[in-house]
Amino acid sequence: MRLHPSIPLMRIVPDDTKFDFMRFRRISFPVSALLSIAAIFLYFFHGLNFGIDFIGGTLLEVQSKSGPADLARMRATLGGLGLGEVQLQQFGGPEDVLIRVAQQPGGEEAQQAALAKVRQALGNDVDIRREEVVGPRVSKELLAYSTVGLMLAIFAILIYLWFRFEWQFALGAMIANVHDLVLTIGYMSLTQIDFDLSSIAALLTILGYSLNDTVVIYDRIREMLRRYKRMAMPDLLNISVNSTLSRSIITHVTVTLALLALLLFGGHAIHSFVATMIFGVVLVGTYTSVFIAAPILIYLGVGTARVEAEEHLPAQQPART
Repeated sequence: MRLHPSIPLMRIVPDDTKFDFMRFRRISFPVSALLSIAAIFLYFFHGLNFGIDFIGGTLLEVQSKSGPADLARMRATLGGLGLGEVQLQQFGGPEDVLIRVAQQPGGEEAQQAALAKVRQALGNDVDIRREEVVGPRVSKELLAYSTVGLMLAIFAILIYLWFRFEWQFALGAMIANVHDLVLTIGYMSLTQIDFDLSSIAALLTILGYSLNDTVVIYDRIREMLRRYKRMAMPDLLNISVNSTLSRSIITHVTVTLALLALLLFGGHAIHSFVATMIFGVVLVGTYTSVFIAAPILIYLGVGTARVEAEEHLPAQQPART
């Protein structure tokens, strides 16, 4: 379908933009290294605020008898019992609610006493349809499987990019993705937001989004490498990043608006997921694609072989008449 000639194309960034992104690599790399080291120290010495999925607890499935469940009132009621973390999540119909009660210190007796408090606080307004205990052993297995899943995802990304591009591109994208994960985990440790299975989903989403943004830039870099055989690598990378800037801005603004709407109106159940996504996708992922993934190709030697090949080609002899 052709656009009407009188309808102008929307240009977020002018076509002749020539911003020098590569000159910031001498700042972005040391800053990212320091932030990554700080994030690792936070993880080992400050730790994460593990949710019920990873530390164990009890799951209650209840159904309101008087119509749609009032989550705000139930959360306020159960939050005042002094049982630590209590999560509420609506599922299925408006009357159905999942309640997660954290593992209580003191063993099985303390856990049963906590459940008795929950039942008493809820009273006869709800019907308890299911109870399920998540023990510490199951929680450790979930954490181990989640970690293995993240590692396999990073390895699969490495293999995919190795086949699609060159090994330097694959290594650069993997370093950028690990950088995103490390900084995001450091942020979660610093803010102590809940780290549960939804956080694992957020980390995997950040991996995919960052990879998508990086591949778009890498694809343009590969195109420019074929077109400009003798151009200096920093200049070629600047052209590639500037040519994809309009697309990146539109994508990031759209994602940011959607995540802000979820953060403001999504409720407590998805707060940790959305907060992690905003930090990882909007703040870290956007910065990494431009200031880490692209300039790292210079240090990995991308483009040097083509220039050397051009320099060693024999001079073309003029045709004899």
